[in-house]
Amino acid sequence: MGSIPPNSTLIFDVELLDVSEGVKPFEIKKHADTLKSPNGIKYIRVLENKKGIKPIDSGKVSIRYVAYLEDGSILDASADHSSNADTNHRKPVSIIFAENQGMKGWYESIKLMHMGEKTRFIVPYQLAYGEEGYKGVIPPKSKIIYDLELVEVKAPVKVQFYDVKGKDTVKTVSGLKYILVKKGTGAKAEAGKTVKVHYTGFLANGKIFDSSIQRDEPIEFPLGEGRVIKGWDEGIALMNVGDKLRLIIPYELAYGEAGRPPVIPAKAELIFDVELIEVK
Repeated sequence: MGSIPPNSTLIFDVELLDVSEGVKPFEIKKHADTLKSPNGIKYIRVLENKKGIKPIDSGKVSIRYVAYLEDGSILDASADHSSNADTNHRKPVSIIFAENQGMKGWYESIKLMHMGEKTRFIVPYQLAYGEEGYKGVIPPKSKIIYDLELVEVKAPVKVQFYDVKGKDTVKTVSGLKYILVKKGTGAKAEAGKTVKVHYTGFLANGKIFDSSIQRDEPIEFPLGEGRVIKGWDEGIALMNVGDKLRLIIPYELAYGEAGRPPVIPAKAELIFDVELIEVK
């Protein structure tokens, strides 16, 4: 993977600094009502706030969460930044609230909440990872349980696609295409350096599948180390700080023949409007 060759033995020098109590599921009252949504998601209100704002499609929400299986095995949790790791003290994470982001049950669960609420959701496998599960981590036909707190709701940011009318499209040897929208004069992006990028990714039909503009959070990554898809490593390396490019990436340089369902279809050509903000 990236800079790690195949069949590598990895060596880590490790110092154990602290052991915290760990994640605690929500405490559910004995006689709490279990509700059921039309699509089959069961949920229990732990803390209700009917006056709170509801999530808005394509808006930004901040949440705290713990995800686990029916046997209590923890799958994932929002990042812990305190010695007390219960959900009340975990740092919220920001995500784009949109139907095409993540699994269907995740979107449908958050849609049932108001800002300030805490809710436990039991998501059926049909709205989670399906009959096959996921890469040996999630067994086939597994229900996923989420303890969710909706911390903040923000209005959606409208993305403006780059105007590429009348501009030349250049094709590289690999099959990557790009259109220079604006020329910058800053530092050159080079392999081994860390780049900061704002972007919007969309399919050939114009449907947005990811956008740092909507999150208001540019991403940073080391260039040329396989941390991103091949089309990005190649395309960003063509840029200087201040450049704006449209990258048109064939599936061979993106997510391949399989795609990344349900967001990226099989053999999908991906289009990115990209701005290089910083090189360091």
